[in-house]
Amino acid sequence: MTNTLHRYGPAESFRDDFIVFAIASKGRNDQGALEKLRRFLEMALAFRPVNLGDALHGGALRPSREMNPSSHWNRDTNPDFRTVIDGLDQATTVAAVFDKRESAEDFVKAVKAADLGLSVNISTSVEGAEQCCDAAEIARHSVGYSLGFEGKTAKLPEEEVLLLSTMCGHGMISHALARKMLDWVKEGRRTPEQAASYLTRFCSCGVFNPARAARLLKPR
Repeated sequence: MTNTLHRYGPAESFRDDFIVFAIASKGRNDQGALEKLRRFLEMALAFRPVNLGDALHGGALRPSREMNPSSHWNRDTNPDFRTVIDGLDQATTVAAVFDKRESAEDFVKAVKAADLGLSVNISTSVEGAEQCCDAAEIARHSVGYSLGFEGKTAKLPEEEVLLLSTMCGHGMISHALARKMLDWVKEGRRTPEQAASYLTRFCSCGVFNPARAARLLKPR
């Protein structure tokens, strides 16, 4: 089970969204887990992730209290994977986010071969996860579904906002900020990539996918 199940959109919209998690079970396989989790993240670098996440400290793009508003115009939008890996200081949930199925498949193969002794799950469309398992010759253990929204759904934000804001399963990306980024891109005030990097910084566990976000932010 993972909060990334609540990413909004049809299965086709996850064609560039693959999250591979690793976690140890307390009291069962957590001995030496910190180094194994760090190795998991190190291994991911070879397969060109678009984000890495540490559930305690965040992802490869993070907010800062030491910047003034004008600095955002020229802020570096390159992900800092090294900070995520070096900053891992206790066993937690870690994740690698990919925008290409082939990269996710190859990474899952490598994780299987490394036999780290950690629990690993894949979050994407069911078909995409099946393809990753098949590529690594793994029999799927289980599957989890999100049942979507119920109740007064007329009060929900518009679809293009939900597609962006639900990429943070902890709800740290506000609907208002997602809407603002959509407007700024339409007005030419930011590129889709710049707007995506702003949204990415607010995801506290680092599973936001800036590549999918940039695609969704492009005016239709």
